[in-house]
Amino acid sequence: MIVVAGEALIDLVPRKAGALADLRPALGGGPYNTAVALGRLGSRTAFCSRVSSDAFGEALLDGLREAGVDVSSVQRGTEPTTLAVASIGVDGSAAYSFYVEGTADRLFTAPAQLPAAARAVSFGTCSLVLEPGASAYEELLRSAAAQGVFTALDPNIRAGLIPDADAYRARFKSWLPSVSLLKLSEEDAKWLGGTPDEWLAAGPAAVVVTRGGAGLTVFTRDGSEHSVPGEKVDVVDTIGAGDTVNAALLHGLSARDALSSTALAGLGRDGWTDLLRLAAHAAAITCSRAGAEPPYAAELGALEGQSVEPQGQGQQQGHGG
Repeated sequence: MIVVAGEALIDLVPRKAGALADLRPALGGGPYNTAVALGRLGSRTAFCSRVSSDAFGEALLDGLREAGVDVSSVQRGTEPTTLAVASIGVDGSAAYSFYVEGTADRLFTAPAQLPAAARAVSFGTCSLVLEPGASAYEELLRSAAAQGVFTALDPNIRAGLIPDADAYRARFKSWLPSVSLLKLSEEDAKWLGGTPDEWLAAGPAAVVVTRGGAGLTVFTRDGSEHSVPGEKVDVVDTIGAGDTVNAALLHGLSARDALSSTALAGLGRDGWTDLLRLAAHAAAITCSRAGAEPPYAAELGALEGQSVEPQGQGQQQGHGG
């Protein structure tokens, strides 16, 4: 089982350009999208979070269940659901304003233990910023790593939610000894101010950097670097693209029985290239439709676990990017 820990929220997505455009509510949140994508790809998945008992919260849980995600680890609260108001650029890129005060997911408490079947746990986005929940997720990250569980981190920086950038950067560095796989965007890397070599030296066995339409690159602890280009796609928007990358990486690693730092080191060029191509293809499908709508396993077809030739460039950066 792959456990995804983090927030579930409602994205309010404009139907057209303009500050006063009608808004369409959509299920979202970086970790939530990752869990749904994993479920759709066929991985045994559980979601670990705190979700409101309001109507939005019920809809979020229904979305997880429809994707086959186990929600037995989800805590509930009467506080409202977090809202993220999106604005979509001419290139399909998304920016967000968040309404987070007094919301349910901020009050997450660390569980006594992960599900017994957990082989990996994934963290990221707002849940690692907003207190008091951020400290609880941090506690879960450290305890999972201490128990030998594979851990994945996507910081997915939302600078508007971070009151003290330097304090967050220091906290991010403190997580790295507990991280097996670090995935982040070029924009995240620039904001954090580090390099893959520095991050690898601190703990992760591999670092995957997403570069939008330019593709993905993995850096490994043995000094190797492998890249694939993005896929050509007509971009509707990029919401959920990065979360789909997270899910495809974890799904592919699980299928290869590679959810360990030792196994990551043994993937080699062919293994990493296949895995990155799978992630690029999955993200391109998400970008081809509105909102965070990751693909199902059947849509990936022969790509999964096989070498294919990529097709140019496409946008692959979004909420959870």
